[in-house]
Amino acid sequence: MSEQSEVAPDTLAVDLTESGIEVEYADGRTVFYHGVPERVERVTVPPGKDAHVLVTNGEGTHGVLTYVNERTTEDEILEDSGVGRILLDSGEETTVFPGVSVRESDLRIAVRADLEMVDGRVFVFAEDEMGESAYELVTEVAESDAENADSPAGGGEGG
Repeated sequence: MSEQSEVAPDTLAVDLTESGIEVEYADGRTVFYHGVPERVERVTVPPGKDAHVLVTNGEGTHGVLTYVNERTTEDEILEDSGVGRILLDSGEETTVFPGVSVRESDLRIAVRADLEMVDGRVFVFAEDEMGESAYELVTEVAESDAENADSPAGGGEGG
């Protein structure tokens, strides 16, 4: 397997549905992230889970999808699909989209967003062979949502 590199994302078609989020890759394939995303102010993806960051336009019809520290997919496959990839060293932080930053710390990926700078929505997906979790970064979490924000599933700083 060749060494992976960073790949810039393309704009992809997005469909926000009641049962999840569908993203159409540039090559025509689709991926479906199941479930309604949990609304959180920040998210930290625990070790061993893949972190995908989707930033949509205001209408939620298009967006850019970036994988963080994903090291198994060949560059050419990502380039053909339109999905981007960011590779971080331990303790490194970078911007994946204006207003959206990711930071690696102890094999965890922390995603933060300054939503005043983003003209759309920010979603984070954490997945592995056992399942997936979906989050939407929001400015303020409703009180009923806040009870779950610090769960070990990845919504808060734990994990």
